[in-house]
Amino acid sequence: MKTTRRDFLAAGIGAALADPVALSAATRFHEFYASEILPDAAKGWVTDDDQRLSPAPALLWNKSPSAISENVISINRGNKFQPILGFGAAFTDGSCYLLNELAPSAREQLFHLLFHCSEMGLNVCRSCIGSSDHSASLYSFDDGSPDPDLKRFSIEHDRAYILPILREAKSVNPDLFLFSSPWSPPGWMKDDNSMLGGCMRHTYMPSYANYFLKFIQAYEQEGVSIQAITVQNEVDADQQGLMPACFWPQDYESAFVTDHLGPAFERAGVKTKIWIIDHNYNLWGRAIAELETPGVRKYTNSVAWHGYTGQPEWMMRVQSAFPDVEMHWTEGSPDHDDPEYLRCWATWGQKFSEILQNGCRSVTGWCFVTDERGGPNIGPYPLGGMLTMDSKTKDIYHSGQYWAMAHYSRFIRRSAVRIESQSSTKELAHCAFENPDGSLVLVITNPRARKTCELRLNEKSAELLLSANSVTTIVQPAAS
Repeated sequence: MKTTRRDFLAAGIGAALADPVALSAATRFHEFYASEILPDAAKGWVTDDDQRLSPAPALLWNKSPSAISENVISINRGNKFQPILGFGAAFTDGSCYLLNELAPSAREQLFHLLFHCSEMGLNVCRSCIGSSDHSASLYSFDDGSPDPDLKRFSIEHDRAYILPILREAKSVNPDLFLFSSPWSPPGWMKDDNSMLGGCMRHTYMPSYANYFLKFIQAYEQEGVSIQAITVQNEVDADQQGLMPACFWPQDYESAFVTDHLGPAFERAGVKTKIWIIDHNYNLWGRAIAELETPGVRKYTNSVAWHGYTGQPEWMMRVQSAFPDVEMHWTEGSPDHDDPEYLRCWATWGQKFSEILQNGCRSVTGWCFVTDERGGPNIGPYPLGGMLTMDSKTKDIYHSGQYWAMAHYSRFIRRSAVRIESQSSTKELAHCAFENPDGSLVLVITNPRARKTCELRLNEKSAELLLSANSVTTIVQPAAS
């Protein structure tokens, strides 16, 4: 009989992943990281079947390579690649609704763990322009009959709990970078007159550009700055009309950016960046075609990606064609009913390494939190979040995606650069970074059996024991 994540939570299994242990792990992390660093030693943190982001013994370097020949990871600080903006998740309507249900003291404690620079340090997060599929209700900022002049435009819905949650997060981390995505324009702008499925209509593109502008300006007045927007969440999917979605053909998105949205931002002096595509790796050809369209790169130099279809290395086809184009990973979610939902850190540790190895400057997962049913939800696909909150007890459970992301976000600082790392085996996923202070961060994921690997840095080497189904982060101080 199949055991679902709902059964897993209801039975109380995995209680070790609830808030008390998360707090304990965070405390151990903070105390260990703040302690004295040995002059020629690197520190490590491990998540595996028995521990979550727990300190590991110091890693001592030798002056010559060991006899290990199979599992070797070599780090070359001389070859540097993309700068890193950061890591985070989405403040969906549903997530904000649930977070708002927490007692103020519990939310303050949770937000400190999520956003404070001494803890998980999440700093690149997504919000929704109107409702997404993870929403408590279906809404836009201008519902009703056609209103091309946007006389009815209002963000009143967001004032109830979305804007307060965003302001609270920014108060904990003032460096929070927010980007926003629409799942659908107002229904009257589309061919089916509904926010569920359908296609954008050319007629209303000028109104829709103004809609974006009003959204950014209204949020700014509420004390929440939006640093970037994507034109459309998942541009080539209408989800069979079962959830908020909108189909945008390639020429529609190009024309909207060059003829309407870009000029509207330019006239208003809006500095918010425009990101295109915001969908899966298999749209790499469309991304190249749009970037080649005359006028597009005047207003955008960024592509947003999802990880549901295709291979992450396909992003490099775009990067190779346009080396200066910025790439961001803006959505990916664990399966709500996956029985390994709470323990899939190795799966996500490997995915995050692949995303970063293939040029992305930021990694943003799907929603911050769902209830035990994967809700609130509009549509047929209740996906999992980084956290699950029991709707009755308000207990918080941490997904495997959460623990994997912690191995990156806690240690890799904004403006770090990815540096070259190479492995002699495909069994280990890895990614290395140099922080602005000169410290080095290496994240290694071992999804299989326990093994020993050798790390090589400059002329030094060190042996590292990797437990099975694990994610390990190594931090080398700047002085070495």
